[in-house]
Amino acid sequence: MQKIVKDIGQSGGQATYLATDVSELEQVKALAQKAIDTYGRLDVWMNNAGLMPHSEFIKGRVEDWNRMIDINLRGVLYGINAALPQMRKQQSGQFINIASVAAHAVHSGGGVYSATKAGVWMISEALRQEEVAAKSHVRVTVVSPGAVSTELVDHVTDPDTKKAMENFYVSVSMPSERVAQAISLAVDLPEDSDINEIVMRPSNQQG
Repeated sequence: MQKIVKDIGQSGGQATYLATDVSELEQVKALAQKAIDTYGRLDVWMNNAGLMPHSEFIKGRVEDWNRMIDINLRGVLYGINAALPQMRKQQSGQFINIASVAAHAVHSGGGVYSATKAGVWMISEALRQEEVAAKSHVRVTVVSPGAVSTELVDHVTDPDTKKAMENFYVSVSMPSERVAQAISLAVDLPEDSDINEIVMRPSNQQG
């Protein structure tokens, strides 16, 4: 994080950071408050933290299930809780919630992960409808990427599943910059327009 802040500064921008555990509400609120104290407002809030420890149900990795729910689902809710009051107050802002193509299709070993990402989709759509009804001018975009070159596979604890996923990601994945480009497109639109959902995959990913 320090390197990213330094790189942004050297490019002429401004940045700060606060290490945050998104499964802890008070830490997420502190992050929002730091941004407000530093910049005076919240223009974009991205709920991006996620874990993907795939495994079949018979293996009983309950700890993995709970951690996915805490990070992938509860973390999004905490982010909304922390940022929405300020966005309502300023009558503008945008939530970028990162889901997954797994929100739209489930595969063996990915039941809990798909459930959390489908939940992110549902939360995002409900939030969008609520903010339209409130005339708050708060926009909501849910992004559902396919395979992306990140450290996500590192969190898989089941050895057999991890090996299979590593092989898949080596052959089929896109750089994270592609997702960033899509998000930039949604953020840069005039405030009278809202890209509600982006579904994107590597051009060689089938499912």
